[in-house]
Amino acid sequence: MPAGSFEGQYVWSPAADDRALARACMDVRAGRYLSAHEVLRETRQDFELRAHRSLVLASEAAGTDLAERWLAEEPGPDAALLWARVAMLRTLRMADAGDRRAGALERIARTACERAAKLAPEDPTPWVARLALARLDRPQDPAPQGLLTSPTGPWYLFAHVLRLDPWHREAHHRFLSFFFTRYGGSSSASWDVAAFLSQRAATPSPLRLLPLVALVEDYNPDTPLADHTWEQPQWITAATGVHRNWFPTVAGYRFTPVVDLAYLAHALFMAKHEFEAREVLTAMGPYASRMPWSAFGDPEEQLTKARRACGLPVPHAL
Repeated sequence: MPAGSFEGQYVWSPAADDRALARACMDVRAGRYLSAHEVLRETRQDFELRAHRSLVLASEAAGTDLAERWLAEEPGPDAALLWARVAMLRTLRMADAGDRRAGALERIARTACERAAKLAPEDPTPWVARLALARLDRPQDPAPQGLLTSPTGPWYLFAHVLRLDPWHREAHHRFLSFFFTRYGGSSSASWDVAAFLSQRAATPSPLRLLPLVALVEDYNPDTPLADHTWEQPQWITAATGVHRNWFPTVAGYRFTPVVDLAYLAHALFMAKHEFEAREVLTAMGPYASRMPWSAFGDPEEQLTKARRACGLPVPHAL
């Protein structure tokens, strides 16, 4: 689905061109959950969209009592999923802030995930929420064969998610993030896992972007020539391969995959492949995401820098 033309300003909403989700977010902010119920109910067989919509809705609801009210007033699989996602987000935010209440919230979140999983046994989304929580208790399951560093981690939980949905996008990203240095992992482990997971995926899969995600995560501006890393042959090959094999499939997407496109556009821009980067940025239309741009400074400034270098219009000065 085309994202629409750029008309002078970025749209930072994670709902992007999913109009129904955008309306549901507005209703959630107003304290109403009927629209949230509708947009989740229609995703019960589309697990990628269910994961995305439930996460965006939870980010809107996390600071309110809407999820609790919905679960109390109209219990069901969609209400239980939103509550699990809200509890997950609250826990991770508390943990990242070093708040001592995070432990109690984690127990609540795990119970919420279990409840949602029981109400929808085929849905991987509650298990993906559990996977997001794994970086707090750091499970140490042995890695399968094929990884150079044999990094321990939540491999059993990840395997359970893959049995429900083998190529679940968020599950792969959550699992990779477990190995990030900032969460107690290491650069070598995150490189290893990113390469392992991406090589398992088909060439037209967005999971081929995982090494580029790990590359952004590992970025250190104090390292000599850090910004030239993307110009190395292995990263040029990775970025142009995703552009050649996955990017053409985006036209058939129901909604614009903004974050994946942003990682691809960024990698191509940093690799000095402005022509290809221009195509990807154009496909994004006005929609923008904080990552990966925020890893390099103010996200709007970084995105504008890339667009300008690619000969594309940039936001009007206010």
